[in-house]
Amino acid sequence: MTGNYLTLLEESLKSKLQVMAEIQAYNLRQQEIFQADEAELDKFDEYMAEKESLIERLTSLDNGFERLYQKVAEELKENRQIYAEQIKNLQKLITEVTDASVAIQAQEARNKKLIEDYFRKERDGICMNRKTSKAAIGYYKNMSKSAVVLPQFMDSKK
Repeated sequence: MTGNYLTLLEESLKSKLQVMAEIQAYNLRQQEIFQADEAELDKFDEYMAEKESLIERLTSLDNGFERLYQKVAEELKENRQIYAEQIKNLQKLITEVTDASVAIQAQEARNKKLIEDYFRKERDGICMNRKTSKAAIGYYKNMSKSAVVLPQFMDSKK
C-alpha cells in the first residue's frame, strides 16, 4: 500500500517538474518580448494568463503531494530501510523541484526588471512628447498673437 503512495508521490513530483519547465518556457518568451525593439503587450498578457493557469496547476499538485505525504509519513519513518530506494528517488526529485523553483524566481526577477525598464522608457517618451507638444503649442500661440507689422517706408525727401 505504501509503495503505491510512494509511486504517486514520485509521479506528482515529476508532474511538478513538467509544469515548472512550462513556466520557465513562458518566462523566456516574456523576456524576449521586452528585449525586442517593439514589445507586444497582447502576447505578454496571453503568456501571463497561461502562466497563471500553470501556477494554479502547480499549487494543486503541491497540495495533493502534501496530503499524500502526510498519509505515508509515519510509515516511512518506521520502515525507512524497506523504502530506502524510493525515498532516495523522492529526495532527488524534491531537489530538482527546488532547483527549478529557484531558477523560476530568478527568471521572474529578471523579467520584472525588464518590464520596469520598458515602462520607465515608455513613460519618459510620453513625458518628452508632452514637452514637445507644449513647446509647439506655446510657439503657435505666441506667433498667432503677434501682430504682423507691414513694412513701412518713410519718405524723408520733400
